[in-house]
Amino acid sequence: MDWLYMTMPIAGVQIFWPGLIILGIGVGVIGGFFGMGGAWMVTPGLNMLGFPMAFAIGTDIAHMAGKSLISTMRHGKFGNVDYKLGFIMLFGTVIGFEVGAQMIMWLERIGRVDLVVRWLYIILLIFITYMVFSDVAKRKAKEREAAKAGKELDKLATGLEWHKTFHKIKIPPMIHLNVAGIYCSAWLPIMVSFLTGWLAGILGIGGGLIRMPSLIYIVGCPTHVAVGTDLFEVMISGLYGAGTYTFKGRTELVAALVMLIGAAIGAQVGTVATKYIKGYGIRIAFGCAVVGCAISVALKLIPTYFPATKNLCDDAATFVVLAVVSALTIYIFVKMVQGAKAEVSARKKASLSSVNS
Repeated sequence: MDWLYMTMPIAGVQIFWPGLIILGIGVGVIGGFFGMGGAWMVTPGLNMLGFPMAFAIGTDIAHMAGKSLISTMRHGKFGNVDYKLGFIMLFGTVIGFEVGAQMIMWLERIGRVDLVVRWLYIILLIFITYMVFSDVAKRKAKEREAAKAGKELDKLATGLEWHKTFHKIKIPPMIHLNVAGIYCSAWLPIMVSFLTGWLAGILGIGGGLIRMPSLIYIVGCPTHVAVGTDLFEVMISGLYGAGTYTFKGRTELVAALVMLIGAAIGAQVGTVATKYIKGYGIRIAFGCAVVGCAISVALKLIPTYFPATKNLCDDAATFVVLAVVSALTIYIFVKMVQGAKAEVSARKKASLSSVNS
């Protein structure tokens, strides 16, 4: 079965190449659907396939840059990208990314990069899981209250309304974001972008894992605009990150290209799927994906404290992350096909009724 493995020339490790293709296609679909590069799954996935953590981070950022460019173009056609907001966030993203990348180089020198990054992932994933499902629970409670009162809840209403508090901060300059329908201080998106840029640099993510929820819950963007604008930011941070990690010699371009082939196809499917699955459907699926990823990272941490479990935990972690990617890809694809069929059926009925009339 040696033909199933390929040697990575820069990292010098043997990698199961079908795993790269599965990750590429699956995360292409998931990234286009959730509005993020998918590195919150791919960086742990590459590490579980055999890449040292620093190479997993650099390689995924390189793969993410090309895929996010494709997804951004598709979302732009649907009117889901607030380019003004994206360009304002650019400054914080780039500065934060470089700070994070320099921290990774320091952690690698002292031999603590794998442990620190995995624990940061665990903490972040737990927080995101709480935030998403707390929002869903509070939104459903509001729907029940509105139903009892004989009213219909606003479709744009959210469970968590942190953005209303942040919008009260009136530090100049104040800006109008027409696509997102927001009026706020420019410092709000700048600070969000700095934090997500730092996370992008230190965790090897496009920042989407926290930027997409931050755009919804802190900045106040509608879900579909948060998805498209986040992908625009992922594209920028990815292109910058690919350059800086390649310069530092931590990017395996062969693996990135293998993944990008599948990701380019998957991103088209994921982006189109957002046309048929809106708002809270996206958020619930996102929360389930985060839970699966957290389990896989936790499994990878266990051997640090119980060395005898290494082989079992490594295999289990790889299975979990690939299973989550595969399950979500199938779910998104099926929902897209169902939505497309319903749309075609509605058009046929409309055309028939117009002919009869």
